[in-house]
Amino acid sequence: MLIFIGKLVFLFIFLVIIIRFLGKSVLAQLTPHDFMTIVFLSYLSFQPLKVDGIMETIVGIIVISIVHVLISRLSLLQWLNKFIIGQPTILIKHGKIIKSNLKNSRYSLNELLSAIRSAGYPYIQNIEYAILEPNGQLSILPKPDMIAITPKLLNIKTEYEGLPIAVVIEGKIKHKNLSLINKTEQWLINELKLKGFCNLDDIFYAAVNDTDYSLIVDTGK
Repeated sequence: MLIFIGKLVFLFIFLVIIIRFLGKSVLAQLTPHDFMTIVFLSYLSFQPLKVDGIMETIVGIIVISIVHVLISRLSLLQWLNKFIIGQPTILIKHGKIIKSNLKNSRYSLNELLSAIRSAGYPYIQNIEYAILEPNGQLSILPKPDMIAITPKLLNIKTEYEGLPIAVVIEGKIKHKNLSLINKTEQWLINELKLKGFCNLDDIFYAAVNDTDYSLIVDTGK
């Protein structure tokens, strides 16, 4: 059992180190070769493990859970965080691509261009910063003159429009949602009748606005 636990811990940590070595791009966008690399690494890692019976299975699950929690706790330590989690990498700064960081991150230019296009910024020069986060996600900060205009920027006061709370779905009343807006089933039935709906089976979806309690009904037809 001790040999089994030792193999389990070693292979888990070793696989984590290999994934870190492969770079953030593996986590960012799974290309066919990235996906197959992870599949093959996982398959090969499991080969030395011979799980004999339910007891070893339970012990294995507990051990991996404990190792995961320990690594998560260790990642809270500042000096270990950069080794376990990694650090953000700036790929674009003031509208210019940092080629060396792109190369060190093993993040291709095509992937970068695809990511910024998906975010709605086809022109690199419109980006103040593009940062590759430790989890492989790309954070894009546009230049000030490219930030979308919002009512707050124009000092326009806006009012809360309310949230539609689903009260009928496929002919079934959602009593829990009704209680959220402090309304009863009888109230709902009366409101539906006022709109000309006497049979719940005819209603595909109905929602109540949580501010003015207006009713929205969709028959799905």
